[in-house]
Order: sequence, then C-alpha cells, then structure tokens
Amino acid sequence: MIKIGICGTAGRMGRTLVAAVVQNPHTRLAAAIEHQGSRWIGADAGDLAGIGTLGLSLVDEPAAAIDSSDVLVDFTVPEATMANLALCRAAGKPIVIGTTGLDQAQRRELSRTAEVLPIVLAPNFSAGVNLTFKLIELAARALGEDFDIEVIEAHHRHKIDAPSGTALRMGEILASALDRDFGTSAVYSRQGRTGERDRKTIGFASVRGGDIVGEHTVLYAGLGERLEITHRASSRMTFANGAVRAAVWLAGQTAGLYDMQDVLGLRD
Repeated sequence: MIKIGICGTAGRMGRTLVAAVVQNPHTRLAAAIEHQGSRWIGADAGDLAGIGTLGLSLVDEPAAAIDSSDVLVDFTVPEATMANLALCRAAGKPIVIGTTGLDQAQRRELSRTAEVLPIVLAPNFSAGVNLTFKLIELAARALGEDFDIEVIEAHHRHKIDAPSGTALRMGEILASALDRDFGTSAVYSRQGRTGERDRKTIGFASVRGGDIVGEHTVLYAGLGERLEITHRASSRMTFANGAVRAAVWLAGQTAGLYDMQDVLGLRD
C-alpha cells in the first residue's frame, strides 16, 4: 500500500486527487496539505472531497506531512511546488508534479534534483492525452512541411496560465518532429496586419471560459484538406487517476526525471 501526500488539497484538483487516492486499491491517503492561512486548515479531507469523513485533517506543515508519506503529489503553483521539492529532497521522498507555468530556472532546478530523487513531471496525466502526444508526432512526421500547424486549447475561467502546459508540450513535440526550434517557431498571438503566415511557425490559441475541464486540438491545414486531432476531458478524475498511477509507479523507481510516457510505457 503506497502512502500518498497531496499538496493543495482544498483546490479543485486536490479534492479530486483525494477521491482518486481513496478509490485506488493500492494507495492510502497519508497527508493533506494546504498553504498557511488557508481557511480549510483542520477540515477533513474526505468531507472536502465529498466522499465522506476520512479522519484526516488538512495541515499547513508540509515537512511533517511529507515524512509520513511515501510519495508526494503536487498540483499547486510554481513557488509552492519548488518549496515542496526542496522538502522532498531533504526527506528523500519521490514527488509527482502536475504544476504548470514553471520557468526555465525552476525546470533546471528540477533536473538537478532528479539526479538524486525520482520525479514525475507532466503537463497532463491523462492516458488519452499522452496517447494524443504520440499521434500528433506521427501526423507531423507524415505530413511534413506541406501543412500549417496550429494548437488550440480551451480551459475553465479559473486557469491562471496560457497557453496550457499541455498545449506547450504539444508544441515541443511538433517542433521536434519537424526539426524546428520551438522557441523561435512558436507564435502566441496575432493581431492587426500580421502579413502572410510564416510556414515555419506553430501557432497557439487559448480560450478561457465557464467550467471547461480541458480541450486540446492540433490542426494541420494543407491545400485542399485539413486534419484535426482533438482530446477533450470531461472530468478532472482522468487527470487524478493518472497522477495516482504515476505515484504508484514512481515509488519503485530510482532517481531520474520521468513523465507519463515513462509511466504508461509509451517511451520509444
């Protein structure tokens, strides 16, 4: 039985993670962590998740909570994630990270920490999305330079970063498949007289509204035909179940920086 600690337990994703951990026969909820000053400190994690009282209260002391866990799962914000990463390193505990919006310095620190600690970092923990990553790479290689490529993503009104981490990962995969530099080929907005489309670019469009859980489409537009590969999520549980699966898998791994391609056995 893998003991899992969850950071950001009172958030939408955190509550779903609680339910996923409790429902998984191979895991047990060991700790429920929230930031200092949260009005949910002391609340029962199960009650918050809507699955009934578990007898485990939310705490704001992550170090002790990490000590009581086998694996930490963190879907919070970059600053909190990096602080929790340091605590996991000190405690020698693996960590699953679903936080998006990490900057380059934070990613470098993650890579350094992965030299001594097992880490799963993924922009999306859905099995369907990770299969989609493979499909868009195959399509890009097959269609080559004859098709213009755009990435369109949509999320709920509360999401604080754009494009989504999943959309950016799609862009990286597409750029690699086409032997392009992602940093110079990505275009994040168009307005006014932009001129003709640069054939080497990969465009991004972000939609925010309502309670959209997550939608991602890669559009390949050629002359006389168009191909679209789309993934739509209707429940956060698909992400939560994937994160719990990653935590169980990670508990048996040596130090390294992994993603869901590794967890699902999709790595070439």
